[in-house]
Amino acid sequence: MKRTYGLLITLILLVALATACSQAAPPTAEPAGMTAAGFPQNAAGYADISVQQLAEMLPDKDFTLVNVHIPYEGELEQTDLFIAYNRIADNLNQLPDKDALIVLYCRSGRMSTEAATELAALGYTNVMELNGGFIAWQAAAYELQQE
Repeated sequence: MKRTYGLLITLILLVALATACSQAAPPTAEPAGMTAAGFPQNAAGYADISVQQLAEMLPDKDFTLVNVHIPYEGELEQTDLFIAYNRIADNLNQLPDKDALIVLYCRSGRMSTEAATELAALGYTNVMELNGGFIAWQAAAYELQQE
């Protein structure tokens, strides 16, 4: 009798496991881990974009471009905001909604990476960060503006 119960319990567990493994996740409107602009997000929840990608986005600009570098050392054309990377959480009132496209940059990429990580952790879903910052921008022969 004990053996019959043991076999029955084992059979029930196997059926439950097989059923759980065969159930698919419901489809989503947008693939997980992508920004609204179609860039894949990294593990921190934001997208890294290249100088070329940003340059291609600027003519039809539909995002907020934020310089987070301190101290001021220059800016990209069409920059909308200047917010110090280490004060980004203190200035959320200056940023658009959490689902709006936001591109962050600094001189080399270190400060914008920190700011992008923080914004993603705060629930911003469409944050992008310029790889290499405005050093890479200038190296690609694009102009850096000065105040």
